[in-house]
Amino acid sequence: MPLHQYVYFALFSRRISAAEMTALLGIEPDEVSVRGSRFTEPAVIPVSHSWKIVCREPGLRVDEQITRVLDRLRPHSDRIAELAGQLAAEEQEHGGAVLEVVRYFNDADEEQQPLQSEVPEGPNLFGWHLDRDVLDFLTATGAALDIDEYDMTPHEPGE
Repeated sequence: MPLHQYVYFALFSRRISAAEMTALLGIEPDEVSVRGSRFTEPAVIPVSHSWKIVCREPGLRVDEQITRVLDRLRPHSDRIAELAGQLAAEEQEHGGAVLEVVRYFNDADEEQQPLQSEVPEGPNLFGWHLDRDVLDFLTATGAALDIDEYDMTPHEPGE
């Protein structure tokens, strides 16, 4: 079964831009995004700014991708926790932190990773776990864990 997966840690806010988050943290993000409002009148107002540290490296289990992301963030965990707490307190559900896991199964349009590597003793990409260090980081930063999994198997009409 082909698999495409990646993880990221994000800080998000309605009012603080990714550039401001970068300045407060002193850490350059891998990706930033601004999602606009569905309404364009009188002006488009961003619904969400996101600052992200991402791992898209193929051939790693989800927990290994998470470790890569958190290894980069742990030296800055106090500043991240302070900013995430501020965003969550000021904006309730519209601000804070999230560790996001995204997985696409049977995705023919993306670079595919087999669930089992070609080497018999290679990693099984299907299974993964969160260890105590990851849970401690999520707790310290007040981050939510969000897991999105999509079955991209094509379906015949009428199925």
